[in-house]
Amino acid sequence: MVLLVPVLLLAGCTSAGRPAPPPPATGPAGTTAAAPAATGCRAAVTTGRLPDWADAGFHGDTRMPHVLGDRGEIVAILFGHPLTYARSEGPTNKILWVGRPTSASPDPTASTTLVITATLDGVGTAVTREVAGGPGPSTVDLPAAGCWHLRLAWSGRSDTMDLGYRAAG
Repeated sequence: MVLLVPVLLLAGCTSAGRPAPPPPATGPAGTTAAAPAATGCRAAVTTGRLPDWADAGFHGDTRMPHVLGDRGEIVAILFGHPLTYARSEGPTNKILWVGRPTSASPDPTASTTLVITATLDGVGTAVTREVAGGPGPSTVDLPAAGCWHLRLAWSGRSDTMDLGYRAAG
């Protein structure tokens, strides 16, 4: 009986089914950004400290808007936050891509170019962008507002992430 009580308490603490969705993204002045319907978009921009392996060249507080790849192999540091489709004013959609250092030797036959294959959620529109020389500074403009699923490949490595682009306005 004594062992049964902790088991019952623990059972009550577990959740059944799917995990709770992340909190909605906030836009300017605390407004809630509209999420695409039934998407599964995980475009969560973090404004906390950059991972230690990604903060080389930064001094002091390394709090920058960024998105970490799903496998933790790359981070997109957003200098043009929020990313915007058809931006006519202000900063560009500048992204600094930083790949996690690896002790493994890169495949000498693999291209160092960072190839970004972006697919618009719910529509299937796909485009490719390239960053010559591998992860580094770039401007990544995509052809529509919405949630973009990115597949990133460079030097025989890969990762995925979602990035949201809002409509200019």
